[in-house]
Amino acid sequence: MPETHRTKLLVIGAGPAGYTAAIYAARGSLEPILVAGLQPGGQLMITTDVENYPGFSSAIQGPWLMEQMAAQAEHVGTRIMNDLVMEVDFSRRPFRCVGDSGDIYIADTVIIATGAQARWLGLPSEKAYQGAGVSACATCDGFFYRGKRVAVIGGGNSAVEEALYLTHHADRVTLIHRRSSLRAEKILQRRLFEHPKVDVIWDHVVEEITGGGTPAVVTGIRLSHRETGIERTLDLDGVFVAIGHTPNTAVFRNHVELDGEGYVRTIAGSTRTNIEGVFAAGDVQDKIFRQAVTAAGTGCMAALEAEKWLTEVAPSPVLEHA
Repeated sequence: MPETHRTKLLVIGAGPAGYTAAIYAARGSLEPILVAGLQPGGQLMITTDVENYPGFSSAIQGPWLMEQMAAQAEHVGTRIMNDLVMEVDFSRRPFRCVGDSGDIYIADTVIIATGAQARWLGLPSEKAYQGAGVSACATCDGFFYRGKRVAVIGGGNSAVEEALYLTHHADRVTLIHRRSSLRAEKILQRRLFEHPKVDVIWDHVVEEITGGGTPAVVTGIRLSHRETGIERTLDLDGVFVAIGHTPNTAVFRNHVELDGEGYVRTIAGSTRTNIEGVFAAGDVQDKIFRQAVTAAGTGCMAALEAEKWLTEVAPSPVLEHA
């Protein structure tokens, strides 16, 4: 039978932002509930070696880091629900959310931390080599390609920025774009074209990412020309897919203000949304940095802001009507 759960603070999402928000909220005696969603742990669940999260001298595994965050959140008092929020009502307090299980979550405050998903090409070979030479984050994984050859797929700002970042590590960076011109800002294009480490391949699409060895890793890429169909191959050590991200905000549309790309709008320098008592943290509101450590930082901010808001601004309908 569906149940009704009441809490001072509901966290929706279980990545670095959500877990950190829950940890801080629990330590602030808010007795939070965290609804984990479809992919607890977020994008770090498909990240193998993590070398840029503070506190670890050696590389750690992304799934292990998320398991530790979840365990810490539970240890300090968070209730983690394996459910997916399907409906929200932010029109009045206490806020009401409905899970896929049928359970109802009644909360004084809500932190949205549902993250964003990298867009992929959709190739079986791309999925096969994720974490073994295929990545969607140059800042996360570029360090592993020092002195190597890599390709970046895409033609917008993100792709050009990723390519330029990779020149700090890789010996050769090839940008591959399906069209004959880039969508990126002109100043970024100029930097790209002038960089001695960068090549650009126009009007080609990726047919297959190839690999080999034990364990299997990326060794190259097979391309085809969009007009002629003529194929060519490149020997590579890594492939970075930079065709954009999709924020996980469909359930919040028309309930909280989103920008033109679907990210939750937050007030500058804050995690507050346009709805009093609703906050947003992590990649669901950050289209620039998209790092685990910055997501965790905004999760902390959201919990502290929610705690302050409950103390100074709003009474607690959940407690009053429990």
